[in-house]
Amino acid sequence: MISTGRVEYVSALYRKYGSELSAVIAQQREFLAASKGSVTPQLDDLEAEITYLLVRELRPADVVEIGTFYGWSTTWLLSALRDNGTGHLHSFDMVDHVRTTVPAELAGDRWTFTQGDVKEKLDELPPATDYLFIDADHGKRFGEWYTANLFPRMASGTPTSVHDVYHGRSARIWHEGKVVVGWLAERSVPHFTVARKNSPEAFAAVNEVRAELGIEGARGSTTNPMIWFELP
Repeated sequence: MISTGRVEYVSALYRKYGSELSAVIAQQREFLAASKGSVTPQLDDLEAEITYLLVRELRPADVVEIGTFYGWSTTWLLSALRDNGTGHLHSFDMVDHVRTTVPAELAGDRWTFTQGDVKEKLDELPPATDYLFIDADHGKRFGEWYTANLFPRMASGTPTSVHDVYHGRSARIWHEGKVVVGWLAERSVPHFTVARKNSPEAFAAVNEVRAELGIEGARGSTTNPMIWFELP
């Protein structure tokens, strides 16, 4: 799938799905405008777009989302499943803001939301997870929990993304990012990021392709601290 140095892979996805991505960006701008400030977007532009592109390309049957907040990532994931014409999103969060923010026509029959602590809801995960998306508690303890308890439940090769890892050149100490980056390094598993401060070359290269295609982000935020990798 996607690992260190795979800017070419991501660039190819932008070119393959560029027109459909542009339509979703317009949709997401309208979603934010219609929410009248009730939705606080978490994913930056490149994070949201690359996540959409990966789900389009990989066509997962079951996506697991840990952390929904007000539904910005949820609506991006659901849009990719809708455009694929297949797949189901299983979302987990302690709060249920998304019950009122996610448009009914986008949720359709492709979404299941479970409220509660995911640490107590592992039995409600789908039998198989084809894409894992994590954007929840960013503390060290939660990182230690999911690397020890959630990752081992997933099949080897499961595409995974974790938000809020690289806000600076390196992951923050006492933060989940430091835990997951260390966990990957111990297993010699590469990861990919377009974080502006950690990987400026990748950030610039992807933005060059976006400019070539005339793609402008839905919210205009450029930190992009997410990482993507495949579980060992």
